[in-house]
Amino acid sequence: MGAPVYKVRQSAARIGIVGMLTLPIWAGLVQTLAAAFGWIPEMGMKTVTIQAIWLLLEAPGFWPALRLTVVTAVVATLVSLLLAFALFARLGGHRPWFVTPLLATPHAALGLGLAFLIAPAGWLMRAFGQLLGWTSPPAIVTVGDPFGLALMLGLVVKEVPFLLLMMLAVRLPLPVGQQMAAGRSLGHSAASVWIKVIFPQIYLLIRLPLFIVLAFSLSVVDLALILGPGVPPPLAVLLMRWFLGPDPAMIAPASMGAVLLMVLAAGLVMLWIMGERLLAHLGRGWLRRGGRGRSLHALIAGFAAVARLALVLGIAALGVLALWSVSLRWPFPHLLPDFSVMAWQAADWADPFVTTLALGLASTAAALVLAILVLEAEDAGLLPRGRWLTAVILIPVLVPQIALLPGIYRLALPFGMTGGFGATVWAHVIFVFPYVFLALADPWRRLDPRMIHVAAALGAGRARRLWRLKLPLLLGPLAAGAALGLAVSAGQYLSTLFLGAGRVQTLATEAVALASGADRRAAAAHGVVLALLPLAAYTVAIWLPRHVFRHRRDMLTDAAP
Repeated sequence: MGAPVYKVRQSAARIGIVGMLTLPIWAGLVQTLAAAFGWIPEMGMKTVTIQAIWLLLEAPGFWPALRLTVVTAVVATLVSLLLAFALFARLGGHRPWFVTPLLATPHAALGLGLAFLIAPAGWLMRAFGQLLGWTSPPAIVTVGDPFGLALMLGLVVKEVPFLLLMMLAVRLPLPVGQQMAAGRSLGHSAASVWIKVIFPQIYLLIRLPLFIVLAFSLSVVDLALILGPGVPPPLAVLLMRWFLGPDPAMIAPASMGAVLLMVLAAGLVMLWIMGERLLAHLGRGWLRRGGRGRSLHALIAGFAAVARLALVLGIAALGVLALWSVSLRWPFPHLLPDFSVMAWQAADWADPFVTTLALGLASTAAALVLAILVLEAEDAGLLPRGRWLTAVILIPVLVPQIALLPGIYRLALPFGMTGGFGATVWAHVIFVFPYVFLALADPWRRLDPRMIHVAAALGAGRARRLWRLKLPLLLGPLAAGAALGLAVSAGQYLSTLFLGAGRVQTLATEAVALASGADRRAAAAHGVVLALLPLAAYTVAIWLPRHVFRHRRDMLTDAAP
């Protein structure tokens, strides 16, 4: 094939793949931006105006909601980073067993469990009641407090395992043992080596996941509805209420608020980077003073203890969630309820479970196929192995969902694509694909190219090399990516709400709806099933490669997710 023809094919592949990945995203953003400036043709609004800005700024509750959003997001992200690193240092790079259950649990299920754990009549207050002789719950606000402390706790409990896993993933190529030995030989304490030498290297490798955590914390809705304050709510919740409310006049200020939230996310990332540079400047002076860091051990130990406490609260929340689902009567301050399976018999969780499973399987399968196509295009030279492709793929994760989904909904509305299973699968794929691609990309790119060349020299075509060589070797990462995709799909609340138009009921939407009701048992039953579904997927992902390669010990290490 001639060079000009190959370049044409390469350009066409780049345009096609990038367009396929980004067209719904950019179209959704354009629709949201147009609505923010008053251009909503389906409502007869065809005049560009900036009136929505003043409506937004003067809307009741906007400024408190904005302040609450910024404080909870920044504090939760910073605390999660400090706790994750301290625990990582104390564990010496080993993965604790309780990370997987917390990672697998969707935010809505974990939020429900935490609400049942820390509520005035929750299990923690019952424990204090047993010790102090209380006969009634204390008159304090723990869930939905006006400062967003419960919401920050939920974010920290969920994000610490994620950041810890990211640190464990990037640790492998770093010579941590040699650096620790060199630092100790110079008289530094182990804590000093972790903070001065190892942490800066790890931090540079987890900046992108950290920014994902920050962007998510700014725009989280399901966890905010369960744990956050109601008056004023976080900004993303306020915007969702305006979008889905009965007053169409609020669509323009809601769209402007979504644009503001997107700009706010970018601005906070820039301020975070400026803070990094300031801290690096101050840190160089601290390093030049040459201290050996004898007092840093207590600092890391303290943060690690708090991290362990946060993760224990997460595990306890899942346990309390299970208890509420099998309770009949639970008077205060009894630590255990009168057990019954009545909630499981009465709660209508079967249909949402089937819908959630079907959505997860369909969106994950589509995301896996799409990821394989992109990576195969890389191997064929049709796409370059550059950071720009990863950046393009991560746009749905870095941009707040509330800024994307209203525009995508308006884009799909004229085609009659909303309110059905197919539209909801499409919405899920947009947000599932980035995670599946990230789970598969690194193992795929680390395949030994000599094996591929040998297979090609033996006459195996591209399709045969894919099916007979690459995919079997990558069974573990494929299973891990599928489990991750199913977990992400199961936790999709806002995308299901918008593209499903309220007619697609999943475990996440039902659990959030029931969280504000009086029937804790039904909410707990939905939360338990919502937590068990991804956990079962991760269990299968761990078991499958070990079963397939049970007679090939050399394959088990590479195949394990």
